[in-house]
Amino acid sequence: MATVQGPVPVGTASHNGIASEEPKVVVAENGKTVDVQDKEVSTEGLCSISAYDQWTPLSVSGQLPRPRYKHGAAVVQEKMYVFGGNHNGCYLGDVQVLDFKSLSWSKLEAKSQSGPSESAEAVSFAACAGHSLIPWGNKILCLAGHTREPTESLSVKEFDPQTCTWSTLRTYGSSPSSRGGQSVTLVGDTLVVFGGEGHGRSLLNDLHILDLETMTWDEFATTGTPPSPRSEHAAACFAERYLLIFGGGSHSTCFSDLHILDTQTMEWSRPEQQGVTPEPRAGHAGVTIGEYWFITGGGNSRKGVSDTLVLNMSTYEWSVITGLEARAPPTSEGSSLVMHTFNGENFLVSFGGYSGRYSNQVYALKASLKSSVPFQQINEAGTDGTASVSPISEAANSSRKVIFEIEELQVKPGNKADTSKTAAQVVKGERNQIEDKLNQEQLQSLRLKQELADVERRNTELTEELHLVRDQLSAEQERASKLENEVSEIQERLQKMHVLEKEFKLLRGEIDSGSDTAAASTDQAPRGGGFWRWNG
Repeated sequence: MATVQGPVPVGTASHNGIASEEPKVVVAENGKTVDVQDKEVSTEGLCSISAYDQWTPLSVSGQLPRPRYKHGAAVVQEKMYVFGGNHNGCYLGDVQVLDFKSLSWSKLEAKSQSGPSESAEAVSFAACAGHSLIPWGNKILCLAGHTREPTESLSVKEFDPQTCTWSTLRTYGSSPSSRGGQSVTLVGDTLVVFGGEGHGRSLLNDLHILDLETMTWDEFATTGTPPSPRSEHAAACFAERYLLIFGGGSHSTCFSDLHILDTQTMEWSRPEQQGVTPEPRAGHAGVTIGEYWFITGGGNSRKGVSDTLVLNMSTYEWSVITGLEARAPPTSEGSSLVMHTFNGENFLVSFGGYSGRYSNQVYALKASLKSSVPFQQINEAGTDGTASVSPISEAANSSRKVIFEIEELQVKPGNKADTSKTAAQVVKGERNQIEDKLNQEQLQSLRLKQELADVERRNTELTEELHLVRDQLSAEQERASKLENEVSEIQERLQKMHVLEKEFKLLRGEIDSGSDTAAASTDQAPRGGGFWRWNG
């Protein structure tokens, strides 16, 4: 078990190398962090960590955030932004900032803006837990999460650190259902949402992709066997093509399986894993450095997981780089993990979590592993464990080949001037043709995306019209039903009138017959005995 270094002090270094006790203070002013002391200590921070592959508790200044877990964290411009989380069943909606240069905490007074033309007000926005924070340019996207008032569909929010303003982004297409504990992974210029826990604690394993250029949702059909429904898993992207899903849990068990989705063929597979066997876990966190995927924290029904794993995504080999004693924050469930590069060194930074108690501590690990090859030349392993070349378009390969040939011609001695000139002209012409083709493909792609957005917009309008027509049809059906009821009543009345008419005719016939009988009796009386007249 690796030992843990003592807290790293933050302060102005003295001549003997010992940091002074006076901390650097950072306060929030109008939603922005402002330094109120000299900046001599700004060069300390993470650089004070000397040992590699050991978790080190950091001594930070400023007011500490409230302890929490299942929060979100993202790094933008030398600062780690922490939003939301859960503390003792209470959803949080604050935004906390840790400056990596000074290791100082500050709280931002975030504002909410409903639309681009509306003024923003300083309010607590969208308190939630189990959400995902994704840095996008100089802004931060927030997706999904459990809230006090659940919504039907998943919303996409944006936080601008410059203005400290939250806004809800408009999306097109069919939005995924709301959920928490999902994974959201940046793959190129798209966000891939997988799994999570939805309404009624229902576990999900659906896949949705959001195009960040058109803000359009798509749900793709996949082949192969997808991961079983789960939440609190970890996900990563390798070579801007492969989506990896590791671990997670259901209502009865935790997983240690590894699944891979090829985003070009949309096929799921399970590679043969090498090295150590990971323990089942859920609630863990992960971050990538080149082809290496670091996993820390989480737990299962038996215990918390104390080791920090790393997966070589090109060979699918697991290894343990360090461990901690049980209940240390980096071994907690629901902690956040980010990566920050400073002075050429890669640091993993863990914050918060729950391991029997809620934490607000910050731990850092200086990673010794570095990407062995440039990103675009990373070797990718197939599902059978064999290496394959990373997916690059033929046009890009051709353009790179042309550039390499030009460099060879420029540095290769002994070439005649005419031959070099002719070859350079030919290569230049080929490069121009390839660049033209690339530009045409890009324009075509933009046109197709615009057409897709127009189709989605038209589809939305037609859907609204269909709803209106259905409402009108329902109203007409209800009116027709009432008319049918009235017609039935009138028919019943007519039938009664017919019966009464028949009875009236019968009675009239009887009356006529009685009148005839009476008249006949009157005519016959004088011809009778005439008794009353004789005695009159």
